[in-house]
Amino acid sequence: MSGIYLHIPFCKSRCYYCDFYSCTEVSKMEEYVEILKYEIIDRKKYLSDTVDSIYFGGGTPSVLSIENIESILKTITEHYKLSKNVEITLEANPDDLNTRSLKLLARTPINRLSIGIQSMDNYFLKLMNRRHSAEQAIQAVEQARRFGFDNISVDLIYGIPGLTERELRSSLQKIAALEIQHLSAYHITYEKDTVFDLLRQKGLLNPISDDESYYQYKLISDWATQNNFIHYEISNFGKLGRFSKHNSSYWRQQPYLGVGASAHSYNINKRRWNIDNINEYLNYKIKNGEIYKEESLTKVDRFNELLLTSLRTSWGIDIKQVEHEYGSDYAQLLLSTAERYEAQGYLTIQNNNAILTEKGFFISDKIISDMFTSQ
Repeated sequence: MSGIYLHIPFCKSRCYYCDFYSCTEVSKMEEYVEILKYEIIDRKKYLSDTVDSIYFGGGTPSVLSIENIESILKTITEHYKLSKNVEITLEANPDDLNTRSLKLLARTPINRLSIGIQSMDNYFLKLMNRRHSAEQAIQAVEQARRFGFDNISVDLIYGIPGLTERELRSSLQKIAALEIQHLSAYHITYEKDTVFDLLRQKGLLNPISDDESYYQYKLISDWATQNNFIHYEISNFGKLGRFSKHNSSYWRQQPYLGVGASAHSYNINKRRWNIDNINEYLNYKIKNGEIYKEESLTKVDRFNELLLTSLRTSWGIDIKQVEHEYGSDYAQLLLSTAERYEAQGYLTIQNNNAILTEKGFFISDKIISDMFTSQ
């Protein structure tokens, strides 16, 4: 199985923490969609497997017109083989989801919504420069359910300066009442050149402590367990049978095609990424598709990639698979480091799988980097 990712870079305004490629030049949207469809057709030989997931990401894909969404999906359907139960996700901002838009969306093949709630507190929404209010977020999810969407994910950001336990618990309680199927929870980051990073450098935003970060992470994890969510990936919690097919394909190292400005593609042996400039991307036809960079993955690259993706998940990394695909030296290197972290309670080894514990998830970056090899 494989997936298709469609990058829609347009935003009405930019969130203060975001470093994903985006732009506010919405006047170029129609031209962009036409080039996007051209690339979809031009690269149809990139994937040889059946497509099991399609993901509209951004940016803000919900700024697309229904006609654009249908046209893009029609192009994919005509040139790719889709699985019977293909998952089609649209990322959406709450303020874009109203009675009219949801009524039209319900008539399209979109069968999963990923709604960027981020917080249920209006103070923190304003701090992050989100366009919607907490009230709009609740209304968007409730209306989506009324129009038949029964696979809804929401995003939540924690670790925001000033966020207290009481405020985080309040957001989680409001989310619980929405009866969603999936939650993605991300710690706030201070990416270079974002507004939040500049404010941090000026001393106007002070990151919370590691202890506070861990407490908030644990609070979310415990809440998820109590509400019958499975913590199946570091930042993701899903009801049984409602894990994200698309994101799971990344973690299982399945091939995927990325279309649009800044979109990444992966086919096991090579990784490719389009230029992160909308004006250059619009020259796709003129440049015969030469608007990307590409790297061939070495054995070491592939092993490190396997570590990075597999250890993010609740199923972990298969040591026998490593031995079969990379040799006993790689398997022994993995096992020796895994046993060290197992003794500290950060990891368990079950049926030849090295799996991070909840405690280990929180320091996964350190554990994975310790397992990386350079030879």
